[in-house]
Parts: sequence; C-alpha cells; structure tokens
Amino acid sequence: MKKFVMAALGGTLASVVATTQFVGPLLAQEADRPASVYEQLDLFGDIFERIRAQYVSEVDEADLIEAAINGMLTSLDPHSSYLPPQDAEDMRVQTRGEFGGLGIEVTQEDGFVKVVSPIDGTPADAAGMEAGDFITHVDGESVLGLKLDEAVDLMRGPVGSEIIITVVREGEEEPFDVSIIRDTIKLTAVRSRLEGKTVVLRVTTFNDQTFPNLSDGLAKQVEEAGGMDNVNGFVLDLRNNPGGLLTQAIRVSDAFLEAGEIVSTRGRNPADGERFNATPGDLADGKPLVVLINGGSASASEIVAGALQDHRRGIVVGTKSFGKGSVQTVMPLRGEGAMRLTTARYYTPSGRSIQALGVSPDVVVEQPRRKPETEEEEETSNRFSRSEADLRGRLDNDSLSEDEIRQIEEDREKAEAAAKLREDDYQLAYAIDILRGLSALGDAK
Repeated sequence: MKKFVMAALGGTLASVVATTQFVGPLLAQEADRPASVYEQLDLFGDIFERIRAQYVSEVDEADLIEAAINGMLTSLDPHSSYLPPQDAEDMRVQTRGEFGGLGIEVTQEDGFVKVVSPIDGTPADAAGMEAGDFITHVDGESVLGLKLDEAVDLMRGPVGSEIIITVVREGEEEPFDVSIIRDTIKLTAVRSRLEGKTVVLRVTTFNDQTFPNLSDGLAKQVEEAGGMDNVNGFVLDLRNNPGGLLTQAIRVSDAFLEAGEIVSTRGRNPADGERFNATPGDLADGKPLVVLINGGSASASEIVAGALQDHRRGIVVGTKSFGKGSVQTVMPLRGEGAMRLTTARYYTPSGRSIQALGVSPDVVVEQPRRKPETEEEEETSNRFSRSEADLRGRLDNDSLSEDEIRQIEEDREKAEAAAKLREDDYQLAYAIDILRGLSALGDAK
C-alpha cells in the first residue's frame, strides 16, 4: 500500500479509569527522576503480562496490543489513529468513491459523536441529518465512553438494514430519533448544473474522481449554455464537504488560478515543508467565482476556499468553516494495517493557519432552517390564484408584440424560478445573485 497524504477527519475520546486495588511493584518508579524510554517499555511489558495472567477473564493478546497502539496514537490529537486491516481497506475504498454505510462524516466532541457533514444523496442526507448534530445513542445504546472507531462500528451493518440514531440538535429542546436504512454509498464527487447563466459546481468530497468530475462537468455546462460568453460566472459549492485527498484540493484550486501559491505544509522539521503552486490555465476563463462554505466544510475544502480567497479569485460566501488545518499521512504497517499520523499543518497563500479558526467568509449568509408548513398554510399556498389573464372575455394587450409578450413571460418564469431557489437554498440563491450583479456591472461599463 502506498503512503499518501490526506486532509480528512477523525476523532477520539480520552478517559481516566480509577481503581481501588493496585500492585506495588508496578508503581515503584522513583518520582524524582524521569524514567527512560526503555524503563517505560519494561513497564508496558509488566502491565501487559499482569493483564494477560490475572485479568478476571481471558483476553485476546492481539486485541490488547492493538488497543495499546491505538491509544498511543489517539492521545496525540483527534485525527491520528491506528487502522486495522479492515479499516485500512475501507479507507482505500472510500478514496476511490464507493463504500457501504450511512453517508455521514463524523468526529468526536465532548464524548459524543458529532456529525461534520452528511454526504449528498446518501441515506443520512435523505433522513435529514445536519452538520453539527450530536449522536448520543445508536439503536438505544449510548456512545458515551466509546472511542470513535467503536461508535462507528455500532453504525455499521448490512446494506438494507435499519438503524435508529438518537440526535441532539442545536435549537431543538429534546433529543429525537432518526431512522436510517443502510445502503451502498456511491459518491459522485462533483455534480454540475446550470442555474440561469450560472454554472453551479457542487463538490461533495475530495477523492480520486474529484478533479476529473469537476473538469468534465464544467465543460459540459459551458457547452450547454452555448459557450463561455453566455455564462456570467461559477459557484463552487463546498458546503458540508468534509475533505479528503490533499492532491485533489490542490488540483481543484489550480483549476481556477493562473499562478501563485495554493497551499504550504510545515511539519516538525522545517526542511520537510512543501509549497504547492498553481500552473497557468483557468478553466473558468477568469469569469467571476463564488465559493460557498459552512460549518461542515473541512480540511481539503478549507484549502481550496482559503487559496481562492487569498488570491481574491473568488468571493467566499456562507458561514465559518470547520477549522481543521492539519495534514494526516497514512503509512502502511505490517499485517495490512495502517497508521494515520498528523505530520504537518497547512497554511493558505497569505501564511495563515486555519487550525481551530476556520475560513471566515467574505459575506456571511446563514442558511435559514426550513419550517414545516401547517395544514392551513399548505392549503393557502395550494389555493388556485386568479388574475385578469384568467378571466373569460378579457381584453388583449394591444401595446406589445407577440415576441415582447413571450419575452416578458420568459423573464417572469426566470424570476419565479429564482424565488423558488431562495426557498429551497437561500445561500446558493444569494451566491447566484452576486454573480448576476457582477455581470450587470460588467455590462454597464
């Protein structure tokens, strides 16, 4: 397995266990002198032997070693961890874009599992899971006190099976249950579409497919619009994108930059630092760009948003991003397992680290929570509305030609579509309005 660099998310839980009985020789270290590494390893061996020989029930030695390795790594930071062979294989599959599960990226906070982001088009997304949700129970079993990997294991199961997740959400007074049917998650890294004259590029993850999907989708939508002259700009939607491969974040940033630094990484040894620069060529031909982010935009997403913001290539709109500014290197280990180790911090072109701070948008736009309509409101909204044009025997408009009337009707349809988009996705509608305004200013010059 090759070593590769990721900008992904993970988490852990530190706990303290107290006991009422101990064996003296294990603690016979001199308090006034630091123990050497070899003495500490001897201590580890003593403890291992005591557990193996005297624990109340028989234990699996391999499980003990694996737990010790994982404990050592997770004590460093929330993103370093040991990946047993099956987990290492699952991670490799995920970077290729297809895996089984619920479709949520999670970390751990305050002992509970926190949703970083639901993935578009997955069971978790369809069930209404949101970034920032806390998962407290899985099928009635509390996740408090479990390591993140253990909590994730509880959520795994056969495709087609049901899982009940108990969720605590900001703004909701009581926890509530969400039913999700497990499915095979097939990630489409980038979805593209036209909204009027705006090309919307929805990037859901950074895996091997991301840049090819983005490049192909962009070209297809420009062609559908009738050429770049008929496009007023692009929206790069990175909301609820939990990150992924650093290499793909660099390529996506490079797609819209002609030159300059994209990101730099700095590790423990200054000589190991790297800088990644853009190459000539802008897929958007310099057209205006709006980048959408929110609290579920993490890691690789923040690299892209930070680079485009620092170069003033795009206007960043939305809410503050997650704030993960560290890079994990996945290293193969004997026995087909792997180690995910935090090896560097990354910095945007201006030299700022976003660790724990996130990327702050140029224009802060909150996404209103959609409130379910009451039956009375629904009846009112569905009530047939009448206008002069619907009246039998009404007079025709004799001041306009048929072409002018057709143009007015087309403009009205566009306005109604824009109004509907504001109801469905206020942040995206705001981004498109920005591009429409920039286009109008350009035409007026």
